[in-house]
Amino acid sequence: MRIAILGGDGFVGWPTCLHLSAQGHEVHIVDNLSRRWIDTELGVQSLTPMDSIQERCRIWKEVSGEVLHFHLLDLAKEYERLKAWLVDHQPDAVIHFAEQRAAPYSMKTDRHKVYTVNNNVSATHNLLAAMVESGIDAHLVHLGTMGVYGYSSVGAPIPEGYLDIEIDTPTGKKAQEVLYPTKPGSVYHMTKSLDQILFQFYAQNDGLRITDLHQGIVWGTHTDQTRRHDQLINRFDYDGDYGTVLNRFLIQAAIDYPLTVHGTGGQTRAFIHIQDSVRCIELALNDAPEAGERVKIFNQMTETHRVRDLAELVAKLTDAEVAYLPNPRKEAPENDLIVKNDQFLALGLDPTTLAEGLLAEVVDVAKKYAHRIDRSRVPAVSAWTKDLGSRVERDPEGKSLKSVS
Repeated sequence: MRIAILGGDGFVGWPTCLHLSAQGHEVHIVDNLSRRWIDTELGVQSLTPMDSIQERCRIWKEVSGEVLHFHLLDLAKEYERLKAWLVDHQPDAVIHFAEQRAAPYSMKTDRHKVYTVNNNVSATHNLLAAMVESGIDAHLVHLGTMGVYGYSSVGAPIPEGYLDIEIDTPTGKKAQEVLYPTKPGSVYHMTKSLDQILFQFYAQNDGLRITDLHQGIVWGTHTDQTRRHDQLINRFDYDGDYGTVLNRFLIQAAIDYPLTVHGTGGQTRAFIHIQDSVRCIELALNDAPEAGERVKIFNQMTETHRVRDLAELVAKLTDAEVAYLPNPRKEAPENDLIVKNDQFLALGLDPTTLAEGLLAEVVDVAKKYAHRIDRSRVPAVSAWTKDLGSRVERDPEGKSLKSVS
């Protein structure tokens, strides 16, 4: 297949490009490189050293013999160029990663909220409109998030996208299928909720073939392809805005920094290893809906864990200390999370779980590049509300953390 990967320079996008290229697909990376500019804005860098996207593509050709095509294009701002690109290249599939992906970043300030909505919603809608107007028959695969559902406890498994209900009518009860209700906890998650409505409209109105992947928190750094050369290594975020919780714990342990658990640590989250993430995208590509079908929705996760349990697991593995700090997020202190993922299992996914060897692998990566870590950027300080009543005092050396009123 000829596949366009929008946001192919990112944390999940880059290993997906390599994985699909290794499968023999013609891969085109479309990216505005905004994630690299956000690193500059925040004053942090990936734990792992990242070459330019052009150099990454060159190394991949050297290693594999396969060509990755890179196109600099901003989906949210260059609609006409996007439409012309689709007409010129006629992709068979489009994988959409091109959205600002961090909940804490989306809640930093009003400016970050506005940027996240403008970028994410415009990028998605521009893509959908351009696919219709260009007349291409491409399967759209979008990377969404389990976070659209929030983290309240309902005591029942979250289905894969749809909920069967009955409504009362004058002639009796009628069956109805609805999107499972969202309850986003950040502006970022809100944009992913809005994406679902856009997808539903364009599938029913214009017959677009769309798959929406509600992904859990990604952990790990290596895939089979990124291991093939040092310069193919994936980006690895450790800061309080972009670093995902398990990866952050493993980095903190590697540099003898307290594992920062916010609130009670009773928050239950869904997780997936980066290798499984790219495998799920491949499985979804090969299971495309027909024109006129409803949007196909998968829960892209393999297991759930409470945050404090993860911290205890990492502490046991590495002898790290655990620090309980005020929670900057506005969320319930404790929640359960039960998630169905039957569709990927039926398609042949063999889940990677939190094996000790893979956890140790991430710690080894962190130790190798520990000299690149700015310890003052490790704490999570982006707050969901203006007045939390308490805050975290950030020690520039990362030797101690405490909450103050």
